Amino acid sequence: MEFTGFLFTLSSLTVFPYRSQLFKYESFSLSCDESRKSSGWTVKARTVRGLSECGQDWGSLQESSCIINEAYSWHSGVYWCESTAGERSPAVNISITESNVILESPVFPVMEGESVTLRCTTQSNSSDQQVSIFLRNRSFISAAVTGQMIIPAVSKADEGLYMCKVTEMGASAESWLTVRGQEIQ
Repeated sequence: MEFTGFLFTLSSLTVFPYRSQLFKYESFSLSCDESRKSSGWTVKARTVRGLSECGQDWGSLQESSCIINEAYSWHSGVYWCESTAGERSPAVNISITESNVILESPVFPVMEGESVTLRCTTQSNSSDQQVSIFLRNRSFISAAVTGQMIIPAVSKADEGLYMCKVTEMGASAESWLTVRGQEIQ
């Protein structure tokens, strides 16, 4: 398939580690992956400090990546890639927590039918030996000694706010899981 008459450029945001919740002082990176080698893509954010781009008052630029060496609560916000022409990637919500527990969940929407794994992680990584309790929309859905919960074939009914708790360690913040329907061809 050939596109003529207009510029067809896409960029997506890659987050590492691939999760929407991070511990305070943890490092993370955001990268703009371009489908075509064009310049002018940068990582932007809207946080409690307002709208800004990587390298201004947060993060350091390394090629097409933005590195945050120590995350603080004010880094919580919405992040996306934007070109000089004003094109934007889908945005992601990043939450920095001072809690001892985070929920590892998909950063971007997942498609119906996909397998989704949610992990309850502690700073000491000791949740593997303790019971993790998973909640959706503040209602109990599962408990696991492994620290993870698997939804084998996610559906729109699984969409909602998820969190987890580890006994005597605390609870994670809530993260929204978005489920997209299969496109009909």
